[in-house]
Amino acid sequence: MTVLRTSSSPHIHGPNSVPKLMFTVLACLLPALLAHGWFFGAGIAVHLTLACATALGCEALMLSLRDKSRMLFLTDGSALVSATLLCFAIPPLAPWWLTVIGVSFAIVVAKHLYGGLGHNPFNPAMVGYVLLLISFPREMTAWLTPATHSALHYDFGATLDLIFNAGITGVDAVTMASPLDHLRMELSRTHSMVEILNNGELYGRLGGTGWEWVNAMALLGGLLLLWRKIIHWHIPVAMLLALLISAGFFHLLDPGRYSDPMLHLFSGATMLGAFFIATDPVSAATTNRGRLYYGAGIGIITYIIRTWGGYPDGVAFAVLLMNMAAPTLDHFTQPRAFGHGERD
Repeated sequence: MTVLRTSSSPHIHGPNSVPKLMFTVLACLLPALLAHGWFFGAGIAVHLTLACATALGCEALMLSLRDKSRMLFLTDGSALVSATLLCFAIPPLAPWWLTVIGVSFAIVVAKHLYGGLGHNPFNPAMVGYVLLLISFPREMTAWLTPATHSALHYDFGATLDLIFNAGITGVDAVTMASPLDHLRMELSRTHSMVEILNNGELYGRLGGTGWEWVNAMALLGGLLLLWRKIIHWHIPVAMLLALLISAGFFHLLDPGRYSDPMLHLFSGATMLGAFFIATDPVSAATTNRGRLYYGAGIGIITYIIRTWGGYPDGVAFAVLLMNMAAPTLDHFTQPRAFGHGERD
């Protein structure tokens, strides 16, 4: 039997509070979206529009099939949050069908086949992303670098044409691997971290070029969520500290083989993962100690996958693995009652 788990958000106390929460999350994602569009082009706007339309369409279809109130759940914003988070992981010039497949799978399978909002054990956006990454690795790793985007000056019409007509073959000549993917591939042939990071087109001062600003804006949005008390501090702090300590330890052991911790913090989906993905109020741990273990586990697994795994960014896999562990963490970290009080 599927059981509705206690929310990890301090502002969720009933169904009426869900829309306010979700649209606040969307507002806090706006700085990161703008940074993404500035550095990687208008493709994210196209994919975001397509993703939101697909998410709402799938939501309406599944609610009708399940004989549920469509208006209440279509306006709660949860499908839009999942669609938006997934769009950050899709290359801006990727073919349109990639977004449709990923979002459809996230909403139909990862959310509604488990019983809908409040019952899904896995983060829907991350399930959709992992499906795409495993099934279409070529399309999911073809990124336009900020330098190339600036040089080509694609207008909105050209962007639409590439997304809906040319497909990935139309942008092969101007795309390359993301910074984390490039780092993983180059480390397999050389142990010179300095030589790799000298590629100014891909790496900035703190992280991947462009991605350091996307992560900085996601950090800003995450701090706003904390300030509004939409999320608890335990998961993002534990995740970032665990990633920082893991990366710092190995970097001290061998700076030529293991990258600087700042590169891990400001590349890929680190800040999005810490503040917007790992803190999902349904699939995360819900006790304070459980949240600390949950966040730390995501940080450590992310570093392991990035460093020794077969995929460039381990945030999605780490979140899904810890989603499986969340009920067990909650079970063993429940507060113990002492007399009339409780102690965690």
